[in-house]
Amino acid sequence: MTIDIYESITTRVPEDIRTEIEQITASAAAQNPPVNIFFRADDIAVPSKRFHRLMELFLTYQIPLCLAVVPAWMTRPRWKAMRSYINRGSRLFCWHMHGYRHKNHEKTGKKQEFGPARPHRDLSSDLEKGDKRLSRILDTHLTRVFTPPWNRCGSETMHILQQMGYAGISRNHGARPGAPEGFPDFQIHVDLHTRKEKAVKTGWRKLFHELETGFSSKRCGIMIHHMRMDNRAFLFLEFLLALFSRSPGVKTLSYDDMIKKR
Repeated sequence: MTIDIYESITTRVPEDIRTEIEQITASAAAQNPPVNIFFRADDIAVPSKRFHRLMELFLTYQIPLCLAVVPAWMTRPRWKAMRSYINRGSRLFCWHMHGYRHKNHEKTGKKQEFGPARPHRDLSSDLEKGDKRLSRILDTHLTRVFTPPWNRCGSETMHILQQMGYAGISRNHGARPGAPEGFPDFQIHVDLHTRKEKAVKTGWRKLFHELETGFSSKRCGIMIHHMRMDNRAFLFLEFLLALFSRSPGVKTLSYDDMIKKR
């Protein structure tokens, strides 16, 4: 049984947690500026109340957000309901492909949609179908970066994506197998909403450690699952966005920004 680390939050993030994260951020920014951070929101396709609340937060603080869109879930009416955010924050939002159906195909081991259990033709077919579907619906707003469901995929998938002209992939920090040469992996260090700890204090300590590890790296990826969020989780996310937006040693990026830097 896992726990919800946000259970201690009511109307405000507790002072001890705020202080710890503020100190971690300030220390990292002082030692190795700038601290590069990107946010990735997974399982995007439905313009729900939680989705709109998420988008409004990033607009308020003018922080970029990489949105991982599931092709099979996206429709033209759903995209029409999301398009207003492009006009309101065109440079902020980076829409990219998140699997095809978000369906597990592994019979044993950890879940993967694009893992070793599938033949090359099936991997290639689903990747091409997903790319074409999003290209038709999102048009020029599709950034060719791929986030595999559950942050896992096989080496064959990455080679296919390279051949398709994709600019990179995004998985968990330390994911294996490694990405091919010349194919960047925009790695996630901090998981805000799918935590596995069984005690609240342990969960916060692990999250602090993830932030420290991410801040000390080339760039820190922070993963969001808005469909798992309640009001307390939104309050914590807003605390992070407010902190990063006012911290001079912090730089927030999108995939488009990171691709241009290569």
